[in-house]
Amino acid sequence: MTVSPWTVTALTLFPEMFPGPLGQSLAGKALENGLWKVDTVDIRSFATDKHKTVDDAPMGGGAGMVMRPDVIDAALASVADAPGPLVYPSPRGRVFDQTVARELAAEPGVRILCGRYEGVDQRVLDKWEVREISLGDFILSGGEPAALVMLDACLRLIPGVMGSSESLEEESFESGLLEYPLYTRPAEWEGRKVPDVLLSGHHENIRAWRRAQAEAVTKRRRPDLWTRYAGAENVA
Repeated sequence: MTVSPWTVTALTLFPEMFPGPLGQSLAGKALENGLWKVDTVDIRSFATDKHKTVDDAPMGGGAGMVMRPDVIDAALASVADAPGPLVYPSPRGRVFDQTVARELAAEPGVRILCGRYEGVDQRVLDKWEVREISLGDFILSGGEPAALVMLDACLRLIPGVMGSSESLEEESFESGLLEYPLYTRPAEWEGRKVPDVLLSGHHENIRAWRRAQAEAVTKRRRPDLWTRYAGAENVA
């Protein structure tokens, strides 16, 4: 049975930014092997005037420019049949986390509208029922960097992209906890030793140590995650 590649459709003023860093390392190999693909749509090509204008001054006044609804609408219409939900990176959106990454990775693909300037006219976002997703409480110069981060998180969850499914299961956030500390050779470096339990060969003790370390670092560094995790454990 032929499996269709996970499809990224990026609507952007800067098509050359894709696949960008996602064309390297494991994601790049997966791209070459057809596990995923990226199609870019140049938003400016849908402008109808001789200057290829894609933005205009905000209604009601204010700084900056706003991307025009007619131009964005035409661009979105051109990818109406492309697979996956329509996502718009925006500080106003649902916060992107591992749960969102899993949700998007479970889709056949994703369409990402990359805004610029002050953003996109609200009317076209409403018309297309676009999902707004935020990387966090900060502002970027455009949607492309945010899109690349989101895509990187999703691509790692596509079967075959990563070398080991076990490594995915043990990473930060997969269990609701931050990841435990990691060590490798040499066993002693600059007077600092690897914890003895990791050298013991006792797998059950190692698992218990890692769990305890993950709980401790989460409780110390991310009390918000710890509260959520502790609550879920109590319910279970």
